[in-house]
Amino acid sequence: MSATQPFASSGAISVIGALLEQRTGQQIAANRAWRIETALKTVLRAHGLDSVDQLIARLTGTPTGPLADAVVDALLNNETSFFRDAGVLELVVEAAAAITADQPGRRLRIWSAGCSTGQEPYSLAMLFEEAYIARGLPFPEIVATDVSAATVDRARAGRFSQFEIQRGLPIRRMMTWFEQDGTEWVVRPELARRIQFRRHNLAQDAAPPGKFDLVLCRNVLFYFPPAMRSRAYQTLRSAVRDGGALLLGAGETVIGQTDAFVPCARIRGLYRADTARCVPPAAAFG
Repeated sequence: MSATQPFASSGAISVIGALLEQRTGQQIAANRAWRIETALKTVLRAHGLDSVDQLIARLTGTPTGPLADAVVDALLNNETSFFRDAGVLELVVEAAAAITADQPGRRLRIWSAGCSTGQEPYSLAMLFEEAYIARGLPFPEIVATDVSAATVDRARAGRFSQFEIQRGLPIRRMMTWFEQDGTEWVVRPELARRIQFRRHNLAQDAAPPGKFDLVLCRNVLFYFPPAMRSRAYQTLRSAVRDGGALLLGAGETVIGQTDAFVPCARIRGLYRADTARCVPPAAAFG
């Protein structure tokens, strides 16, 4: 590749962007096209390719399979950390405890959609262990999903680098719930067994079976184009039981997006299922 040759033509970038949207629903804005070139460098090296244009040529002959999967995985934004917006997560646990108090013995169901490498569901599991076990409450069922099979495998393995383990995780919890293995930290089995990790495509798949009391879908939907975001909200609403709630990221809102959820007064970013059909436990969410 010469010094003056562009790393990727505009046509190649368009094709890669279309592949990402088709497979995951996520879009890459025009002003972030540079991210394609940066993200794919490792994929190109692994497959002996010099440019994204060569990658396109290879994909044209094999539009599905490991190479296409690697391209999509490289482009996904897996930015995450332990106890992200910790105060919000703690309020959610308290609200969940209020529901449990109103319906003693019922086991709550929680879905972490777009869980990335698992820091969010593991953070929730730690909070529920600390809050629920002490009160003798039944531990919730936690289902965690992501569109990337490779990312789900990483989350299920529960192995984190020193950099990842230090992002948001207090030392006390690190020592309680993780074991060091060389340069990595591994989730203890008693915490890992609390979470069911599955692959799920929010843009294409029906919701996981059953109804959930709480769905966390933080910092995922703003990557979707409007039509696909609308369908995703329908999927999320179908997953939430009447009286349940949806938690979005701090910069996201349902206002102007969907009528299926209404804002919660108590918890920023939390939205109750349509109040026209809410049952009394919805009061726990304000």
